[in-house]
Amino acid sequence: MKHNLILSAILLALSACSGEPEAIKTAPVKIEGERLVLSEPEKSSFLKTATVDRDKGSTLRLPGRLVWNEEKTVRIFPQLGGRVQSIAVDVGATVKTGQALATLSSPDYGQAQADARKAQADAQLATQALERNRVLREAGVIAEKDWQQAQNDTVRAQAEAERANQRLAGLGGGGNGAYTLRSPLSGVVVERNLNPGMEFRPDQSAAPLFVVTDPASLWIQLDAGEADLANLKKGEPLHIESKQYPGERFQGTIRHVADFVDPTTRTIKVRGEIANADRRLKGEMFVNALIELAATQTLRVPASAVFLVGDKRHVFIEEGQGRYLRQQVEAGAERDGWVDILNGVKLGDKVVTEGNLHLQKYFKPASNVPKQAAQ
Repeated sequence: MKHNLILSAILLALSACSGEPEAIKTAPVKIEGERLVLSEPEKSSFLKTATVDRDKGSTLRLPGRLVWNEEKTVRIFPQLGGRVQSIAVDVGATVKTGQALATLSSPDYGQAQADARKAQADAQLATQALERNRVLREAGVIAEKDWQQAQNDTVRAQAEAERANQRLAGLGGGGNGAYTLRSPLSGVVVERNLNPGMEFRPDQSAAPLFVVTDPASLWIQLDAGEADLANLKKGEPLHIESKQYPGERFQGTIRHVADFVDPTTRTIKVRGEIANADRRLKGEMFVNALIELAATQTLRVPASAVFLVGDKRHVFIEEGQGRYLRQQVEAGAERDGWVDILNGVKLGDKVVTEGNLHLQKYFKPASNVPKQAAQ
């Protein structure tokens, strides 16, 4: 007898520890189409509800990556083949416009120097010939066509000399056949891909010899969903957060929104610009972009209130204690734990947020409903 009492107590304790709400196991329910009615409404306390409200504004969070500002970045490639003689700067060095980065020895540069000298000599010779022809023309010794030909020869020779000199000036260098790579802008050397003695050709497909950028301004690249397109406009402010600086926000601006949707990922490319005067942010950092959204008239419910029946979204609306209507809804974007509802509910409705899946168990799946015989 004593053993039976102990066994009964153990079974009773196990029954009390069951994870499923007691109301679901014991309360009979009645299904009236899309409506569920509990026979004992007082046992519905395990169900939690929330009121349908208007969108009071929220924050759109998008993952992003910081990259160099391409409007303030230059990648320096060799214009001629040759060998590296010396390197003037290393990664992290601050450089000014026109500052030497490296010196290269190049036979091609020597040829460019020779071409420039020859063109200069030809231009000088043509100028002298033009002056002689002018004197002869005034004396009536040469024909007019010979004078015009001399003028044309002089113009062509001067143009060739100017072209050769401009090319030589663009390469930079001295009279010993070596030329200097110079920085086209002021900034910081963030990448170097050459070593002393290295040989290269300009037709080789390789990384740039130097990358110089101004890190005081960075770009942020974002992938936004199609549903967020209406909230992304050029010129709008944004903030970024980084796990490296918890609790801090850095201000930026949206600079570009792509005109097409990526056919593979179904996302839209968005680019922003972030001020980085103190250089605390670094290129290739992963961050989160925060875009504040204004309040709208759109109705919203907690995301936990929405569930799927087949491929349709539904909510349970509390019509009264113990009475719940399963209502199909048209859902919009989801953010911050809330879902926009475009159709199916009205302001002030109470929807079930906890326990709705237990209520759904009492509805027969569509596949189990007997089909009518074909007439």
